[in-house]
Amino acid sequence: MSKANVTAGERPYHHGDLQRAIVNAALEVLSETQSTEFSLRELARRAGVTHNAPYKHFADKRELLAAVSAVGFDLLAKRLTNAMQGQTSPRARLFAIARDYVRHGVENPALYRLMFGGYLTGPGDARPAIEIVAAEKTKALLADAIAQGALGRPLPKTPRNERKIAAGILIFWSLMHGLTLLLVDGLVGPSRKTDELSESVLQGMLEGLAKRISALPAGVWVGPREPAK
Repeated sequence: MSKANVTAGERPYHHGDLQRAIVNAALEVLSETQSTEFSLRELARRAGVTHNAPYKHFADKRELLAAVSAVGFDLLAKRLTNAMQGQTSPRARLFAIARDYVRHGVENPALYRLMFGGYLTGPGDARPAIEIVAAEKTKALLADAIAQGALGRPLPKTPRNERKIAAGILIFWSLMHGLTLLLVDGLVGPSRKTDELSESVLQGMLEGLAKRISALPAGVWVGPREPAK
């Protein structure tokens, strides 16, 4: 994974943005080591600041990693948005989302596991608020494509269709997430066939959903949960 994929340009700390500098340092270490087993002291060293400096913005490592995960979701949303440019139909946009979603995970495995793994899950299955805001951008792109007819027929965003759209998201996400992890773990391959695999899996899903889209059971959620009030 290239640094350009995760830092989106040169470090802005030179302009006084310490928080972004620490997050960028974490993204670099994550890319190089494919592990979250690093210290805030190491990140401070990379950013060229004192070892206590990260604590001015992050209470602990979990809070820092939540910010890193949020950046991962922002990068994913931008990537999917760019992939959909020029696609003239909802179905074509869905295929573009599938291809680049899987690519994002295969190219950034440690970041992907942080974004979609259990490390940041807290009591009651809650996820950090900063991550939820960023993740919702990605979810909205998929919901829009489904509402516009990517699954075979339009599903206007009405209360009546809300659970059907959520069901479509869950089915799509389950398949793409599973395929991503199988590719990352070397259980399916080769990785150079990522696009063909994602398109094949998605086509199989669409052929099944063309017959019937079942609504999610009441009380089931899709996506990160907010902490209990």
